[in-house]
Amino acid sequence: MTNSLIQSLAETDQTAFLFLNGFHNTFWDYFMSLFTGKFIWIPMYATILYVLIRNYNWKTVLICLAAIALTITFADQICASVIRPAVERYRPSNPENPIADLVYIVNGRRGGGYGFPSCHASNSFGLAFFVMLLFRKQWLSLFLCSWAIVNCYTRIYLGLHYPGDLLAGMLVGGCGAGIMYYLLRIFTKDDFTKAKHTNTIIYIGMLTLFYIIIYSGIKAI
Repeated sequence: MTNSLIQSLAETDQTAFLFLNGFHNTFWDYFMSLFTGKFIWIPMYATILYVLIRNYNWKTVLICLAAIALTITFADQICASVIRPAVERYRPSNPENPIADLVYIVNGRRGGGYGFPSCHASNSFGLAFFVMLLFRKQWLSLFLCSWAIVNCYTRIYLGLHYPGDLLAGMLVGGCGAGIMYYLLRIFTKDDFTKAKHTNTIIYIGMLTLFYIIIYSGIKAI
């Protein structure tokens, strides 16, 4: 019964992946390749630091930065060092995977061997959930969730992860964010919900997105 359920879920996951991986063109090749990179997070990290510095003393800022770093480290290592070696699920694009020839990939990039869970998803949602718990601003939360979802979809588009990989990564990231936020509240009693300038994170994120769209459009011409 258990094996048949797992097999059914795996087949559904594979079908959903092939469907979602099938939408592609030159513009989206550039867009997804750039959006999935690490460098696009730099403006967001810098803006979060700016918001913290504008609102709190240096001790609180350091505690928050440590909590963010631990959230991402937890999410990344649980996925990469604990779950992946135990599960050993091939990425869709891995040449050893039977469906590899059906997968659309960009620039010949196939990623590493195993992909469950997705470290991209765990890191993206780990940061998103932590900042959401910290500031509790409706529009900021909506923006961060949307950003993380798009970042996750890039992994399907590029043929590097199944939807199930991303869902599992999201859960790991959420757990990490919840644990680190709980520990943060032990060390500081500051009211982060009253923080000002949090919309700056949205503005910088939108500017980053605008740059990616313009760059991808130019390259696709």
